[in-house]
Amino acid sequence: MTDAAELTRALIRCPSVTPDEGGALTLLQGLLGEAGFDCTRVDRNGTANLFARWGAKGAARSFGFNGHTDVVPPGNPDSWTHPPFSGHLDDDGMIWGRGATDMKSGVAAFVAAAIDFVTRTPPDGAVILTITGDEEGPARDGTRAILDWMDSEGERMSVCLVGEPSNPETFGEMIKIGRRGSVTYRVTARGVQGHVAYPHRTRNPLHALIGFLNDLTATPLDQGSAHFDPSGLQVTTVDCGNTATNVVPETATAVFNIRFNDLHDPDSLDDMLLGRAQAITEATGVTLDLDASVTGDSFLTAPGPLVDLVAGVVEAETGLRPVLSTTGGTSDARFVKDHCPVVEFGLVGRFMHEVDERVPADQIRALQRVYHRILQGYFG
Repeated sequence: MTDAAELTRALIRCPSVTPDEGGALTLLQGLLGEAGFDCTRVDRNGTANLFARWGAKGAARSFGFNGHTDVVPPGNPDSWTHPPFSGHLDDDGMIWGRGATDMKSGVAAFVAAAIDFVTRTPPDGAVILTITGDEEGPARDGTRAILDWMDSEGERMSVCLVGEPSNPETFGEMIKIGRRGSVTYRVTARGVQGHVAYPHRTRNPLHALIGFLNDLTATPLDQGSAHFDPSGLQVTTVDCGNTATNVVPETATAVFNIRFNDLHDPDSLDDMLLGRAQAITEATGVTLDLDASVTGDSFLTAPGPLVDLVAGVVEAETGLRPVLSTTGGTSDARFVKDHCPVVEFGLVGRFMHEVDERVPADQIRALQRVYHRILQGYFG
C-alpha cells in the first residue's frame, strides 16, 4: 500500500515555491509511471504541469483529481520550528513544512489512492490526475494549460474532485460544491484641481469617490441565494497621492473587490457599477472610470450523483455529514467547472500559508482512504 503521509514528506522536501517545479512533479511522474499511468508533462510558459491517466484514452467513464504542488514562499526559515522543506515528522505524528496542508498532502493522498485502486481493482474506465505548478501564482499556465491541452488531445474527465483543504476546523465537516466569483475594480475619479479656499473653482474627486464607495457599501448587493451567502464588497485602498493640505487634487483612485454569488456575473456587475458611476458624475461633474479584473465566475455543482457520492463516503469514513458549502476564496475548480462537474474535499486548512505549516499524518491517511472509497463507489 502506498503511504500518502510518507509521500507528503517526500513532496515537502521538493522546494517547489511557485513557479519553480522543485522536483515535485518529476517525483510524481516517476511514481505514477511505474504504476502504469500514461504521464505527460504539459508545461507552458515556464510553468510545469503533469497529466497522468490510467486506462484507455476516451473511456466512457473517467474520474479525475486535480491539485497543485507549488507552494507559497516560506518566509524567514529561522522563524520555523522545523526547516520549512524538511518534511519533519515529530513524536506527535505531525508533518511539518511548507505545503503540508496546502496542498502537497492532498496531492499525495489522491496519487496514493489512485495507485492502490488501479493496482488492486482495475476499473472499467479511466482515472485521470491533473497536477499543476501554478495555483499559488498567476494561475494562467497551470490547470488552464492542462485543460487546454486535454481539449486539443481529446482527453476528458467525466467528473473531478479537487483536493484543496476544504474543512475549517474538523476533518469531514465540509465539502465545497461551488465558489463565489471574484472581480477587482480600480476606479479613477477625475475632477478639477484648485485651492481649498476656493472650492467653487474645483471639482473634488475625493468627495465624488467617497460618495460612490459609500453608495456601494451602504446597501448589500443581495441577500444570498439557495447555496450562497450574500455577495460581499470590500474596499482595499483609496489614494490620491496628494502631499499638500491646501490643494484639491485632480485625481483620486480606489480599489475594491467583490466576491459575488450566482445572482450576479461580471457583466451584470459592470452594468450596475457603471450606472451608479454615471449618477455620481451627473451629480458632481467628476468622471469615474472603472477597470475590472475578473479572476473567477461563480459556479455551483448542484447536489446529485457526484455530490451524493462524495458526501456519503465522507460520512462513512468520518461519522460526520458534511455541510455542502460555497464559502472561501477561489481555487482551480473555477477552471475545471467548464470541463466537467467538480467538487472539492481535502484536509483541514488550519495552518495553510502560515509559518510552521503542519498537518497530522493520520489525517492524510484518512484522506487517502476517503479518495480510495470514492473511486470504489464511482466505478463500483
